[in-house]
Order: sequence, then structure tokens, then C-alpha cells
Amino acid sequence: MKRKTKFVCTECGYESPKWMGKCPGCNSWNTLLEEEVYIGKNNRKGNSNIVKEKSVPTPISKVEMQDEPRTLTTYLEFNRVLGGGVVKGSLVLIGGDPGIGKSTLLLQISADISKSSKKVLYVSGEESARQIKLRADRLGINNDGLLVLAENDLEIVVNTIDNLQPDFVVIDSIQTIFLPHVTSAPGSVSQVRECTAEIMKVAKQLSIPVFIVGHVTKEGAIAGPRMLEHMVDTVLYFEGERHHTFRILRAVKNRFGSTNEIGIFEMKESGLAEVLNPSEIFLEERSEGTAGSVVVASMEGTRPVLVELQSLISPSCYGNPRRMTTGIDQNKVVLIMAVLEKRVGLLLQNQDAYVKIAGGVKLDEPAVDLAVAISIASSYKDKKISTTDVFIGEVGLTGEVRRVSRIDQRVTEAAKLGFKRAIVPKRNLSGWNIPNNIEVIGVNDLGEAIRIAFTETPF
Repeated sequence: MKRKTKFVCTECGYESPKWMGKCPGCNSWNTLLEEEVYIGKNNRKGNSNIVKEKSVPTPISKVEMQDEPRTLTTYLEFNRVLGGGVVKGSLVLIGGDPGIGKSTLLLQISADISKSSKKVLYVSGEESARQIKLRADRLGINNDGLLVLAENDLEIVVNTIDNLQPDFVVIDSIQTIFLPHVTSAPGSVSQVRECTAEIMKVAKQLSIPVFIVGHVTKEGAIAGPRMLEHMVDTVLYFEGERHHTFRILRAVKNRFGSTNEIGIFEMKESGLAEVLNPSEIFLEERSEGTAGSVVVASMEGTRPVLVELQSLISPSCYGNPRRMTTGIDQNKVVLIMAVLEKRVGLLLQNQDAYVKIAGGVKLDEPAVDLAVAISIASSYKDKKISTTDVFIGEVGLTGEVRRVSRIDQRVTEAAKLGFKRAIVPKRNLSGWNIPNNIEVIGVNDLGEAIRIAFTETPF
């Protein structure tokens, strides 16, 4: 058997006999990694234990539909992110930084499903069975329906799944699993691609939902080929700061539900606990009577979330003023500052600007534009905004305030939390029922919104 090396792109899977700085397939830089290949007898063999059904073309009008209920857990946040529960035969990829709580979350979900007389197989290629038992004791998990397997060989894992026929499978993690007939090391592009394809085949043929954990790179993307995210049905990211207790489970791809859904958890000594009303959590530490602090009603999937947006505008000591943001796109802030300077007359070209979304949330929808503009104007003029005001709207380049979607859900959520006044686009005032305990004011342009924001609420 002859040994040979090749270079494989971690982004698109392009193969090259020699190293290149730029991948010809996807034009990414420094993504080609060396792998060993053995040329000779092909030892690759399929798994003969799994019965393969022959596929035949079928007219779409004659495809039989079966209404299979989703598996619901007691974690409502987890069900929401998946689109209403776990789908049979689905393959779900969960990525996140080291130590963020991916294994803890899946172990809690596995224990929860096993309580309903279902068999769950938890496969770990990173920890021994005793190490998993230590975490389970800390979380208070001791269920006979939760089976633990410490194994790296995927062929053994597949044979175990075929013999046990579990209702739910967790593989932690895909970078530690390997197939013996693939000569490259575990975690390489070839191993991750082949292992994921084999797991996907098992999940679809046996109709078993499979959750796999994926490591992330220092840039925050899931390690391995980009093809990995295309192969799975759902991609979830578990986000949050390691030194903060809040964790956000975000869906970026979902074939069975809406994307951009989030579930919020709090890390405690006994494990992850759900945060059913995140708006109260994000606003509980808000300081009153401070310039630059405003509240915006943002939509995360189907859920309205109220968060605090803070700005600090100060004279610049350098020729080029600084623009720094946390939780919001920096280019959006630069654009809004240019609109404020051109259309409203605020001299911001010699001011440093720092904008932050409190609570670690990331907002990228257009409806936060108005809140950003009001917050910057408030800090620049050093005038406080009423703590009972909420701002919703998109800002155009000509200074107009444009309509946004789901205005009724945003305003209703603000009314529930005790806000007395909502400044919204004027074109959003019709077509829905305004709650009785909140005043809704429509504005046409940014200058009008700033004038109303700097007047005290009549309540």
C-alpha cells in the first residue's frame, strides 16, 4: 500500500496535490490542510446490519404523507428553537465555544426524554463513562433509560444503534469520531465528512433523531468542511460569555421550523435553567435617568424581546474618531450617525461613539435603527430618555422612519412590561388593535422622533 499526501480545503472540501495559500474552489485563504492517503486495496465496507430499501421514482402527487407528532421535552425554550419539538429521523448539529455548556444541555435533554419511557443513547468520544456519570450526579440525573457509550469507532456506534434501536441518539463530538477505512486522523475534513454522511444515513433509515456536537474554530465557525452544515437538517449555535451565566441557543438553519429562533438559558450549579421571560432579565439592571439608555423591542424569530441599548458619545482626542460596537453591526451605527449629522444637524464627526446591547444579545434587524439614533442623540445632547418609552422603527438614508413587521407583538410585549409610550413608524399605526395601557405615537422622520423622545411622557 502506497502512502501519499493531499491538501483538502476545510471550507469547501476542494482537494489539491500541493499546498496553496488560496483555495481555487471557494477563494478562502489558508484553509488547505494536509491529509495522508493510502493508495492500494480498497478496504472500505458498508454496514451490512442496516437494511437498505431500494428507492424508486414516485410522482409527487402520489407521495403519502404521515402526520408524525414531534417529541416534546419539558424544556420549552429547546422546543421553540427546534420549531416545536424533535422530529423523527432529523440530524441536528450543535456548535459552541469550549466550556459553554453543549454537553450539559444535551445530557439534560437526554435525561428528560428518557423519563418518558424512551431509550436514549449518549455516545461520547471525549469522556469516559465515569466522567459522564460525574456530570450526571451533579445535574441530578439517574435514569435507567439513559444509556452511555464511550466509543470513538463509528462502526461500533452504528452497530450498537442498530441492535438497541434507541429513540434518541447524542454523539459528542463529531470531531472525535472516526471510521477505520478512512485513513486520515479523527477531526480531519475527510473523517468529518464521511462520519456525518454515515450518521445521516442511519438517522434517515431508522427514523432516529440524532444530535451531534461540533467544535468551533477561533473565528466562531463550526470546525470541519462547510459541507457539514449543508448535510444536517438543523444547525444550532450555543452562544454566551463564559464568565456570564446567560446562554443563548440560536437556530441558523432549520428544515423543520423557523430560523433566527432563540432559546435563553441560565447556567446554574445544578445545570442549565430556562429563562421564560428574557425581557425582564435584560431590563432588570437598567439604570434610570441616564442619558444614552433606551429600550428597543426586537423580534427573535416569533418572540418579541425587549433589550436595553446604550450609547456613549464623547469628544475625540484623535483625528479619526472611534466607532466601537457590541452586539450590533458597526456599519449600521456609522450609517445612522451619518443620517443624524446630515438630516438632523448633530455634529458627530469629531465625536467618539460607543454603542452596546446590554445582556450579551446580538441584534441585526432594521427595527432597531430608531433606537440606535435616539440613543446616540440622547448621549450627545446629554438628555435622558423616559424609562417608560420604547422605540421601534427602521431609519432610511433620507431620515424617514419606515414601517417594520409584527408591530402588534412588539407593542404588546412592551405594554406587558409596564411601558407607557411607544414611538413607532406612522405607517404602522393601522391594521391592528392597540393595547389600552400604552400610548402609541407614529412618526414620519427622525427629527420628529427625537423631539418627541426629549419630551416627558404625559403618564
